[in-house]
Amino acid sequence: MLCTQPYLSCRASPKSQLCQPTNTGVSCAEMLSAHVIKVYTEDNSSRAVEVPSDIIARDICQLFVLKNHCIDDHSWTLFEHLAHLGIERTIEDHESVLEVQSNWGMDSDSRLYFRKNYAKYEFFKKPLDFFPESMVSISSETNGLMNHSELIQTFLNSSTCPEIHGFLHSKEQGRKSWKKFYFVLRRSGLYFSNKGTSKEPRHLQFVAEFCDSDVYTLLSARKTHGAPADYGFCVKPSKSSSARDLKLLCADDEQTRTCWITAMRLFKFGMQLYQNFIQPHQKQKNSPMRSISENSLVAMDFSGHRSRVIENPSEALSVAVEEGLSWRVSPSYNHSPIHFSPSLSVYPQAIHMAQPWFHSKLSRDEAHKLITQHGLIDGVFLLRDSQSNPKTFVLSLCHTQRIRHFQIVPVEDDGELFYSLDDGNTRFSDLLQLVEFYQLNRGVLPCKLKHHCARTTL
Repeated sequence: MLCTQPYLSCRASPKSQLCQPTNTGVSCAEMLSAHVIKVYTEDNSSRAVEVPSDIIARDICQLFVLKNHCIDDHSWTLFEHLAHLGIERTIEDHESVLEVQSNWGMDSDSRLYFRKNYAKYEFFKKPLDFFPESMVSISSETNGLMNHSELIQTFLNSSTCPEIHGFLHSKEQGRKSWKKFYFVLRRSGLYFSNKGTSKEPRHLQFVAEFCDSDVYTLLSARKTHGAPADYGFCVKPSKSSSARDLKLLCADDEQTRTCWITAMRLFKFGMQLYQNFIQPHQKQKNSPMRSISENSLVAMDFSGHRSRVIENPSEALSVAVEEGLSWRVSPSYNHSPIHFSPSLSVYPQAIHMAQPWFHSKLSRDEAHKLITQHGLIDGVFLLRDSQSNPKTFVLSLCHTQRIRHFQIVPVEDDGELFYSLDDGNTRFSDLLQLVEFYQLNRGVLPCKLKHHCARTTL
């Protein structure tokens, strides 16, 4: 006998409604073994979801992508957030969610968060950005030299292994002080040298291995743990929820921290991470359905008696540019009121209020936190009101794992208001036009705008 209930169902809390996926039914025994989990977003909205016992993180993300009608760009991620320890980590797509939860203490304030992480698999695309040559070397297990761009392959090969090394600050057990040591990461585990930068076995002290441990980011390294910098991370045994078992570490900059954390993830999961990375792309390749962009963006020519699809990419590009320019200079765009919603101004300058990349009264620190949560890769950005200079705006942009802030200044000319990032040399009639331009052109910015930060509500 089969139950008539759906495979997954969202059990509503007082603030959320029931949602019912249209998957096929499962047996009564499986329904009896289902569990209820609660998932949060950045704004702390949440939804309780009834799931089977074998559900993995990728399945949870897919469920919320469908229910919230999100575009699935493979960056949606489930995070484990342990508030009582002030740490969090990416739950890998293949990990069992209930197994992760089973390690939480009964009295701990632990949560699952659903949000974007553009940097989750970026090291497979741009390994040189994640592994500086000064921190990576080939271990004695390999014969001969290897090109640095090929190092990522050795992470995935169980018979070989690159070595990560460099200085880190470490907090001694039971003490408030931090000391700087030379650390070495190998397949067998993490070590530090008790004699300078010596890698001799007699000088290397074992710190942790990763078969039963995970690497976490410290959410407030300076404030909570007294770290010398904000680039803290730690190694925590999977079965422990005690602060005493944390191996606290701190890097001097973001790139160094990212290198260590990425290497530890690869050492723990190896080829499984690569399979997680390629799986959604393989599904797209094998699917007869066209992608969202292919279905939506088709160049058409309506100039003749009959419309036609423009097959030539060069012709399509020139038509798009010409059409865009004519739209920008049309009187109806510059002077006629635009009606978006009753809550917005009727003038084009207010068009940014409806955009997902605009965050209004967001402070500099909050912008930094939001971009960091979305992944520190080139082109992650948001726009916000300036806190120090009213009537101006700020573009916050990530480049080379650093977040920079650019002021957008309003310029008035002959009674018309424009916006500019370069002291009026390049002017835009509204912020939407400005963002669209810098998504296509780098201009005065260090890189193009690629991924916007948007808050998700469940």
